[in-house]
Amino acid sequence: MINSITRFLRDEQGATAVEYGIIAGLLAVAIVTAVSGVGTKLTGLFNYIAGKVTAPT
Repeated sequence: MINSITRFLRDEQGATAVEYGIIAGLLAVAIVTAVSGVGTKLTGLFNYIAGKVTAPT
């Protein structure tokens, strides 16, 4: 019984999976933050261009 508990406490495979999950989550947050910032800037740029374009007469 003690051998089983000792093996369980020394097993690091689960910790590796958790670490990869945390890294994936942080990358997802960084990507969403970057994309939302770029989207806002593009909207402003297109609105600026639309304001400068005049309709042909």
